[in-house]
Amino acid sequence: MFLDDFHTRTDGWIRISAEQASRFAKRVAGDFNPIHNVDARRFCVPGDLLFALVLSRYGLSQNMSFRFLSMVGDGVPLCFHEDDDGLIRVCDEQGKGYLEVTRSGETTHDEAVVEAFTRCYVAFSGKNFPHYLKPLMEEQGVMFNPRRPLVIYDSMGFSLERLNGRLPGLELLDSSLSVAGKRGDALLEFRITAGGEAVGSGSKKLVVSGLCDYDAAAMDEVVAEFYRLKAADERQA
Repeated sequence: MFLDDFHTRTDGWIRISAEQASRFAKRVAGDFNPIHNVDARRFCVPGDLLFALVLSRYGLSQNMSFRFLSMVGDGVPLCFHEDDDGLIRVCDEQGKGYLEVTRSGETTHDEAVVEAFTRCYVAFSGKNFPHYLKPLMEEQGVMFNPRRPLVIYDSMGFSLERLNGRLPGLELLDSSLSVAGKRGDALLEFRITAGGEAVGSGSKKLVVSGLCDYDAAAMDEVVAEFYRLKAADERQA
C-alpha cells in the first residue's frame, strides 16, 4: 500500500514521525502548511494522513464523516479501533481521542478503488491554501498571522451514490468563511465525479486562528513562500 512509507506499525500501535508526516503533506497532498514542517513549534500530523489510514484499514464506505478532535504530535502511539457503537476512533495510550469516524452504506476494500479515492481527495484537500482560503480571506478583509499561520482541520464528510472502480475526481462547488473575532470557520463544498459524471458530494470545515486585518503585501509574501517551498520540494523529489 502506498501509505507504508508514511507510518510505522509496532505491537498494534501506529506511529507517525514528523518526517513521515511532513513528507506525506508535501509529496502526496501538495500541502505546505508550516504546521506540518518537521521543525514546526506546533507541529502536527496532517489530518489527511489520518483520513487515508482510516480508509486503508476500514475501507471506503458510501457515507463517511470525520471529526478531528486534537492535533497529533511527532511519534505519538495511535490505536485505530471500531467500537460496538460502530464509531471508528483514533486514540493514544492515555485514551485521548484525535479522530472519530462514522460510516454507513456499502463498503469496498478494493485497494485500487480505495487508493484512487484517497489520492483524489487528498490532492483536493491539499489545495486549502492558497487556492481556496486566500480568496475567502481577501473577500472578508481578514487573514491569519503571517508569522504564525494556523489553519487546522475541524471535520469533513461525503456521500457517494455508488462505489466503483472508475477514476474519481473532486471539484470545488462552493466556499465560505464566517468570522467571529480572531477565529474564522471556512466551509468548502465539493462534488465527486467519476468518468465526468457526478456520483457524490461532500464538504470540509477548517478553522483559521489568529485572524487580523488583511494585508495584501504580507499575503503576497506568504503565497510567494508557499510556491518557493513547493518548487524546492519538487526539485528534491
